[in-house]
Amino acid sequence: MRLRIPVLAAIGIAVFAVAGSAQTPAPPPVNPLDVVPDKMPFDLPYGPPISLAKAKKLIEAVEAETRKRGWAMNIAVVDAGGNLVAFDRMDRAQLASIPIAEHKARVAAQFRRETKVFEDAVQKGTIYMLTLDDVIASRGGFPLIENGMVVGGIGCSGGAASQDATVCAVGAALLK
Repeated sequence: MRLRIPVLAAIGIAVFAVAGSAQTPAPPPVNPLDVVPDKMPFDLPYGPPISLAKAKKLIEAVEAETRKRGWAMNIAVVDAGGNLVAFDRMDRAQLASIPIAEHKARVAAQFRRETKVFEDAVQKGTIYMLTLDDVIASRGGFPLIENGMVVGGIGCSGGAASQDATVCAVGAALLK
């Protein structure tokens, strides 16, 4: 019986020692906005504007993918400055999505990144993104990159954001 008391005391000391070390506060989380990257994010140069002929080919590819899926979309292609080069509104496409497709294309070109980047940031609580001029935080906008330079943007709208992005990516992939 006397042997059990020292053993129990040793176990108790060990439990309190472990519990005490578990009480050490974790370091505060790092705010991602405070992290200074080594390189500029999305640092692609702007190139010459996409031609009308190329813009039409991208729209044709997106439209073919959209028809294959039985959807209807609005598809916009802009130059690197966000100016409309070509637009297609498929039959049955939602009318309210016309300016949204253009907006997605413009933001993707001017900010040199997919519009999904803004959507992800807002969903994670980085709401300052909404204060940036002319941002749209919905996927379906892609920068058009040719020879390592942004030559424009493509935006699709008319379905769920995931549908918009799925078909729009087909057009964006043609130039890479």
